[in-house]
Amino acid sequence: MIDLYTADTPNGWKASIMLDECGIEYKRHNLDLSKNDQKTPDYLKINPNGRIPAMHDHETGVSIFESGAILLYLAERTGKFLPADPVARSQVMQWVMWQMGGLGPMQGQANVFFRYFPEKIQPAIDRYQNETKRLYTVLDTQLADNEYVAGSEYSIADMASWPWVIIHFWAGVEIDDLPNLKRWMDQVKERPVCAAHYKDMEENLMAKADELLEMAKKIMTK
Repeated sequence: MIDLYTADTPNGWKASIMLDECGIEYKRHNLDLSKNDQKTPDYLKINPNGRIPAMHDHETGVSIFESGAILLYLAERTGKFLPADPVARSQVMQWVMWQMGGLGPMQGQANVFFRYFPEKIQPAIDRYQNETKRLYTVLDTQLADNEYVAGSEYSIADMASWPWVIIHFWAGVEIDDLPNLKRWMDQVKERPVCAAHYKDMEENLMAKADELLEMAKKIMTK
């Protein structure tokens, strides 16, 4: 059994998508970020950085934080979605690291300045939207010759980037001029696990948009 501590964010969705794709039994603990659930002493024992997601594997006794580390741990634990071949494995690892070091942080800042920041600072909005679009273009180029992010097989490289790309509109970044990215985004969405998560994402981002904005503002003022 695995305890997953998470919230409805792209990084949180990565972990639950991987767990569901692997068919691993887990208990989901939803943290209320507006109440600083991620800063409680008990949670900080699992994730000293005080962010989501994090998980505890009761079978191995291991706790893991950082969404990319969770993807890699589960892939190695199950032997799924990470190739054994060193060259193919390297490709997957490179694109996971690309997402963790580039797409996630840049789009996260685009979200903050475009949606949440109490004042509109246009240079900051432009900076992070432009960098997010540049990274989308990098991914679009990669997908021109590859069915999935790291090659011909669906992998944790797709799980890392997909939850961010599907909410491109939340950051105010359009992808109509990136046909390979759009093709891949829709193709991954057809997977049963991803289709179910996409439905949840739509509900949380659209039906609860006002609530999410108020929650984010509370977090930013603490």
